[in-house]
Amino acid sequence: MRKVGVADTTFARVDMARYAIRALEEQGTGFRIVRRTVPGTKDLPVACRRLFREDHVDLCLALGMPGPAELDRSSAQVASMGLMMAGVLESKPILECFVHEGEANGPAELAELARRRAEEHAVNAYALLFRPRDLARHAGEGLRQGFADAGPVRRTH
Repeated sequence: MRKVGVADTTFARVDMARYAIRALEEQGTGFRIVRRTVPGTKDLPVACRRLFREDHVDLCLALGMPGPAELDRSSAQVASMGLMMAGVLESKPILECFVHEGEANGPAELAELARRRAEEHAVNAYALLFRPRDLARHAGEGLRQGFADAGPVRRTH
């Protein structure tokens, strides 16, 4: 049985893991979810590494919500680099799902963006494990998680 790791933070203002887990469970069966919650975004790389090493997950979904300040943006960049390093060291995918508070205009829009992005990343995580051809079929379509898709660039000649 496959295992999916879900790492999230108490710093986030929305329980993104709840939405991601629900979306994963709606995709199908044949896997188990292991969740680890840590205090902040910079703690996510270690949480994912522990999910790989101690819980033997096949893939991690890292959910974070950096704040709007410059310090928060810098912390998110550090966390992102740490997640990339952890994934490379383990040779396993980590899907980074960050929602920056500055992306939304108010709490309602922030909550909706966090829900949609977490769900859409969860669907991608399932596809990576069980339906990789689905992802290949959508290559170049400009799909976005949380906002409207950008669509493909069309050649005019």
